[in-house]
Amino acid sequence: MKIIQWYPGHMAKAMRMMEENLKLCDAVVFVLDARAPASSFNRKLQALAGAKPVLYVLNKGDLADGKADELLSLVRRSGKSAVKIAANAPSSARALQAAMSALVSEKAERLAERGSSKPLRFLVAGVPNTGKSTLINLLCGSRRAVTGDKAGVTRGKQWVKCGAFELMDTPGTMPPSFENQSLARRLAYIGSVNDDILEIDEIALALLEELGSSRPEVLAERYGIEFPAEPLEMLEGVCARRGFILRGNEFDYERGERALIDDFRKGKLGRICLDSRADAEAAGLI
Repeated sequence: MKIIQWYPGHMAKAMRMMEENLKLCDAVVFVLDARAPASSFNRKLQALAGAKPVLYVLNKGDLADGKADELLSLVRRSGKSAVKIAANAPSSARALQAAMSALVSEKAERLAERGSSKPLRFLVAGVPNTGKSTLINLLCGSRRAVTGDKAGVTRGKQWVKCGAFELMDTPGTMPPSFENQSLARRLAYIGSVNDDILEIDEIALALLEELGSSRPEVLAERYGIEFPAEPLEMLEGVCARRGFILRGNEFDYERGERALIDDFRKGKLGRICLDSRADAEAAGLI
């Protein structure tokens, strides 16, 4: 399988920009994808935060199963501040605001004692497509930051005023290299890696193999796949169920691959969290 590696020049520039602007911020919000919290954890960003207080937000919680809640508990038990939300749901705003306020409560008290009305500033960071801009729009109650469903929508910093907070929306940044290709593939599944650099057939077959091992019931329910089955057999099951058949009764594998990945990303396979405790430990999240 082709090694996944994606660190375009704008990401290196973004890291330098964040390092320069971090001194203007009181705290950091790291946005993770609840379907793959360990995979979407970037050690380089954690190191960048230094001594600043950090809140870890497991976003897209509506797409993740109970494993995400278990990982959330482990993150908290490791001494980190963390919350799980769905930034596309207005009901998540209160929990997120409460977690952010708690993170900077001491600084807020000191400012209040001095009679200062200075807004508290947060740098919002994470790998691409974890929902950073959607989170900012949730806090603001309006569409203030540019959003999209693919990696690389935000390319420069954006300061956004949200009530008592000022938020810096930043471009998604990957680690310069992926030591663990299993976690890198999961970033590809969730859309954090630019699809244009991927071998979609390899990614689709890897996703089928992983789901066939960990969650075969979701494939059986969605596509009628019978187990045991090899990844290619599963892909043919996807094509058969979706009617992706070419002339000569051949399977249209490419359409099947893209449909599978799209179904996963949109939650049509159900609520799934791919990462385990061992993954979180290996990634340094806990």
